[in-house]
Amino acid sequence: MAIERIVDTGVHDEDSEEQIIEVSLRPQTFLEYVGQERLKTNLQLAIDAAKKRDEVLDHILLYGPPGLGKTTMATVVAREMGANIRVTAGPAIERAADLASILTSLQDGDVLFIDEIHRLSRAVEEVLYSAMEDFKLDIVIGKGPGARSVRLDLPKFTIIGATTRTGSLAAPLRDRFGHIYRLEFYKPEEIGLIIARAASILGTEIHTEAAQLLSTRARLTPRIANRLLKRVRDYADVNGDGIIDTTVTTSALTLLEVDELGLDSGDRNLLEKMIDLYGDTPVGLTTLAALTGDETSTIEDFYEPYLLQIGLIERTPRGRRATPRAFAHLKKPSGEA
Repeated sequence: MAIERIVDTGVHDEDSEEQIIEVSLRPQTFLEYVGQERLKTNLQLAIDAAKKRDEVLDHILLYGPPGLGKTTMATVVAREMGANIRVTAGPAIERAADLASILTSLQDGDVLFIDEIHRLSRAVEEVLYSAMEDFKLDIVIGKGPGARSVRLDLPKFTIIGATTRTGSLAAPLRDRFGHIYRLEFYKPEEIGLIIARAASILGTEIHTEAAQLLSTRARLTPRIANRLLKRVRDYADVNGDGIIDTTVTTSALTLLEVDELGLDSGDRNLLEKMIDLYGDTPVGLTTLAALTGDETSTIEDFYEPYLLQIGLIERTPRGRRATPRAFAHLKKPSGEA
């Protein structure tokens, strides 16, 4: 059974109360949404133009590392359009009939958000092509020689797809999106604003310095920032007066084993194995997976993006390589094998 990491960008299985709180922290409008300024400007323009022409918004593909707010952005776009949103995920749509059921239940102007859209099966994708392009649904009735194809009209709708792996998305599906945008990692000051806003919603007092400290440990990712805030709030409630200051924050982060760069024990274990066994020699992805006991997809999706972003590892034609900054951060002699 996998151990959940506090800095894991995936969604954790939490109790219902936590899930309700998580939803309440989501911004509802572009004004409330901190960061991603370029993306917000482009989407606001597209929304204003669609409203002016009384048309539905072109289909949107959002991609980037997990935890950066793709689902939140989809809900904000739907709200800004004044539209209802239906949320599903690629793995949940197992058959073409499942997709047909969802599409026929939509109303004019609705938004259908498909998370992990790269995990749709090929059969489901093929049904989606005509639905996205022509708002038509081709279904086959009957079997054998008596089978016949029927084309149904669908309401005008907008699909917002989210993926962490654009390379795994079939080209014909990717080409049917009118807007394709990447969500970038946030700046520390933006994460600080997100933490301050979340603390206010949670009814927790947090000092500005503590919010800034937390922002440096949140891996430039809002999901992790909110998760760390909740854990520090727990610590403050149990071991203090409920007020989050720098002393409480430092003690809580030490307990959580999150260091000054936002690395946890899993990140440090990965880097230490690279350095101790291979020094600054490149290491293959499958070798790294064997050393850490993780799958290659876990390393690519959850460890690597942030470690690349802050310059602790780099990709080479021969594999991943620890950088001098990684040696310095772990206090390892440069070139140690």
